[in-house]
Amino acid sequence: MQTTARRPAPADEKQLEDLLSTPLEGVGADLAALGGDVVLLGAGGKIGPTMTVMAKRALEAAGSAATVHAVSRWSEVDVRESLEKQGIRTHSAELGDPAAYSALPDAAAVYYLAAMKFGTTGAEHRMWWANAAMPALVASRYRGVPTVVYSSGNVYPFTPLAHGGCTEQDAPLPRGEYAQSCLARERIFAGASERWGTPSLMFRLNYACELRYGVVADIATRIAEGRLVDVTMPAVNVVWQQDVSAWALRSVLLADPSAPVLNATGPETIPVRRIALLLGEAMGREVEFTGTEAADALLNDAGDCFARFGYPSLAARTLIDWTAEWVSAGGRQLGKATKFEQRQGRY
Repeated sequence: MQTTARRPAPADEKQLEDLLSTPLEGVGADLAALGGDVVLLGAGGKIGPTMTVMAKRALEAAGSAATVHAVSRWSEVDVRESLEKQGIRTHSAELGDPAAYSALPDAAAVYYLAAMKFGTTGAEHRMWWANAAMPALVASRYRGVPTVVYSSGNVYPFTPLAHGGCTEQDAPLPRGEYAQSCLARERIFAGASERWGTPSLMFRLNYACELRYGVVADIATRIAEGRLVDVTMPAVNVVWQQDVSAWALRSVLLADPSAPVLNATGPETIPVRRIALLLGEAMGREVEFTGTEAADALLNDAGDCFARFGYPSLAARTLIDWTAEWVSAGGRQLGKATKFEQRQGRY
């Protein structure tokens, strides 16, 4: 029986970032249909740089002359310089400062990526300002402009493994202050949509992954360092970051003043133990575990997303193989552990 050749993994960060920013089908046409410039707020983080470049490449491929604007504090100067070399117009702004908004560019669409998650335990006041106060400033500045709001599947309750994960129709039940602040962000944007007729969409993401960041990279790094893998959170949803960026960019056409929700993640509910064992096999390393699997987990059902935009372009098994190869070769990590095993909502 003939088998399909294994898709080769990116050899270095240049190849990886080129792949992550390559537009998938439909992105260019949907962005061009907006008829104007695009602004990404909080574009200097883990997701923003390659998503910004994808938007630029997609618009160019569609024959659009629209400008892509990236707004951030730019703690990493080289990231800003790289984006500018690729034709992105960058802007430095502290989004927590109300005075910053008068200088921000106008747009036909806004993507809100700014958030605070890591290091929030003990700094809850800063987290609430970033996740709940800043959205009010953004929503006021961009009244009436279609807005995609990055949110989190953390706003949902834990579900039994047999239930398949929460859908957009399930009521939020956030656990811990971080998840509560994520729901507050959504509610503030939804309130602005109602008040000013702003089309918006809440993009609830569960565990985007690339080779330098995400649940799979977290587990692979632990295995490489000889540390125990915690299986207390028994299962996860993961999805390739390139697919997430494409879905998020396209989802702006679903924005509406009713502030609908769209779940985004991979189609599988994958046991953490299974991910670790597959990684260990690929890395040639023994895997040791700690904890006992709970009966429920933080899981999303992204069936509506797949129906609109198709299934992910990269299979979860390929993501696992690539990550094993990357980590085994000493590939750089971004240094932001997902803390996927956290069941009390403390980050």
